[in-house]
Amino acid sequence: MEVNSTFWIGFNLFVLLMLALDLGVFNRKAHVVSVKEALIWSGVWISLALVFNSLVYYWFGEHKAVEFLTGYVLEKTLSIDNIFVFVLIFKYFQIPSIYQHKILFWGILGALLMRVIFIFAGVALIEKFHWSIYLFGAFLIYTGYKMFVEKDKEMEPEKNPVIRFFRRIMPVTNQLEGDKFFVKQSGKVFATPLFLVLILIEISDLIFAVDSIPAILAITQDQFIVYTSNVFAILGLRSLYFALAHVIHRFVFLSTGLAFILIFVGLKMVTIDIFKVPTFISLIVIGFIITVSIVFSLIKTKNIDKEMDEVK
Repeated sequence: MEVNSTFWIGFNLFVLLMLALDLGVFNRKAHVVSVKEALIWSGVWISLALVFNSLVYYWFGEHKAVEFLTGYVLEKTLSIDNIFVFVLIFKYFQIPSIYQHKILFWGILGALLMRVIFIFAGVALIEKFHWSIYLFGAFLIYTGYKMFVEKDKEMEPEKNPVIRFFRRIMPVTNQLEGDKFFVKQSGKVFATPLFLVLILIEISDLIFAVDSIPAILAITQDQFIVYTSNVFAILGLRSLYFALAHVIHRFVFLSTGLAFILIFVGLKMVTIDIFKVPTFISLIVIGFIITVSIVFSLIKTKNIDKEMDEVK
């Protein structure tokens, strides 16, 4: 689909405007994001995505609108797995809630830049070398299988090779220095643990992009649809984190559901030249897997909060 440059410029101006409002107006001062505020902003981002989906329908027709919606639901679902990682990182480094929004803002800004590179590179690769779609599909099947068998694997941030390398090239303070990423002590620049957390957030976003971009390419190779659905999912990730952080421990079967979704879209890619699964069928399958995994998770953990309160 050929998209006029006006659409690209207009959409990116919208993104920049929303980021400016986020950091410069609504969150100019560091504060603890309440669940109510997070739910409101989650509703805002989802509503904006649906409005844009309606515009896609008006501009480009039903098929592209279904592709956008499927891509958005897929990316939004996969992003929940990233929330698990965010929770573990913040808990490990004991980052107060008041500073988490700032870290996620800059982390997600970095994620947006990475998405642009991955999307255009991925689409260009498939267009030039069609056989590469089989590699993407095989990778997703392997990733889904790995996620299924390693869903209980513990995370050890300090053993991350990037963090260990960074500590060798720059000194890091032993404690937080407010919301600062860097401080100057005795004439020497130190990074703070807050910056280490930002690095880990960026790494997790990079890993997330490696999984999610091939997944959405199984839905469509239209650069505009892939890009816009990704951006809406990423922009809403921060508010989704604050909305779900306190209950994410109840989604015990979500990783299993995500694993099946990755395997499904991987199989869709490797069989694309034999049988092309209609996009609306993909939307139904993804929605079904998400719903089942969440419902079974809530049933399984319906008494977990009560038991935790009794232990306390």
